[in-house]
Amino acid sequence: MNKLGASVRIALRALRLNKMRSALTMLGIIIGVAAVIAMVAIGSGAEERIREQIASIGSNVIIVLSGSITSSGIRMGTGNAQTLTQDDARAIARECDAVALASPAVRGGVQIVYAGNNWGTQVMGVTPDYLAIRDLEIQSGQAFTNSDVDSSAPVALLGRTVTGSLFGGEDPVGKVIRIKTVAFTVIGTLAPKGQSPTGQDQDDVVLIPISTAKKKVIGSSQANYAAVGTIVVSAREGRTSDAQERMAALLRQRHHLQANEDDDFTIRNMEEVFRAQETSARVMSILLAAIASVSLIVGGIGIMNIMLVSVTERTREIGLRQAVGAKTGDILAQFLVEAVTLSITGGLAGIALGAAASAIISYFAGWSTLFSPGAMAAAFLFSALVGVFFGYYPARKAALMDPIEALRYE
Repeated sequence: MNKLGASVRIALRALRLNKMRSALTMLGIIIGVAAVIAMVAIGSGAEERIREQIASIGSNVIIVLSGSITSSGIRMGTGNAQTLTQDDARAIARECDAVALASPAVRGGVQIVYAGNNWGTQVMGVTPDYLAIRDLEIQSGQAFTNSDVDSSAPVALLGRTVTGSLFGGEDPVGKVIRIKTVAFTVIGTLAPKGQSPTGQDQDDVVLIPISTAKKKVIGSSQANYAAVGTIVVSAREGRTSDAQERMAALLRQRHHLQANEDDDFTIRNMEEVFRAQETSARVMSILLAAIASVSLIVGGIGIMNIMLVSVTERTREIGLRQAVGAKTGDILAQFLVEAVTLSITGGLAGIALGAAASAIISYFAGWSTLFSPGAMAAAFLFSALVGVFFGYYPARKAALMDPIEALRYE
């Protein structure tokens, strides 16, 4: 233990005598560790942002879209034909045990007016279940009910963007707005949801009962009154795939599709889409960290180079220590401690620099960053191992010197 302490003191004294060279030697490790920390923080921030966006969509959400039909040999795209109905939504909720809730929905662009202010937005006609499916919370006021749907009540829930654009700081609950030419009473406002993973503002929306939307806002012919563009579904926990399969089978049966006929609807599992984005972000994070790790290897080579120079410069010192009784292990420990000290000090400085760089990037570029204690620990440990790996050869070379030849060295 005393020998190790003496080796540490000798190593630290040697590093202090060459402060500039020691600092330049550590620079490669500092840059390498900082790059790893910054890249991992950016990648982790991107993953966390995607997880937040997935949560903002709602738990286990599946969207069923009206499909395409073939007319005069031309196959129309998804959504060009309203092949779904409100009865389909009720059947899905009733007959698919893997489905928790289902809400039909219609959508349209409208202009909303209040006291001289107007705003162009999207109005969605839905049922009360839609709020539970999308995890929408009421910030003030109350939600509309099934009774409001049955009576086609002219009531509305406003998203935060609509509220701010029409009312500013005024409380909208109880106020009357006009959607197209129809007067609606604002009965509540929605808690903010932010942007969707596709960049859409989820707060720029007005929710009204689906029956009201069809009769008074979006419009629908009497013959096609029951048709809807979308059915939004919440699957039971862990049964998303099962829900998709059961819904597809049920809708094919209800739409009287033969085995050789294509689906006239499209089912999209939003979670799968966003999980793919999350996986891409994770892969990119690993790739960036791997590229940044190359800087650590370069820093390690720098340590080896400087240590070899140091061994050559201190050949007579090594011979003198051997002549007065220093053993091979003592010389090896001395130079190995020097190399590890350089790498560990550089690692600590690199962690601080990486944290600062991440904060600067986040501030100026507007990117989300998330510091990972695991990544910091791994970068620090790797920097220490780099010191051991690249410092061992110079230390071993010094330890195996012939003391007589070392004392003769000029």
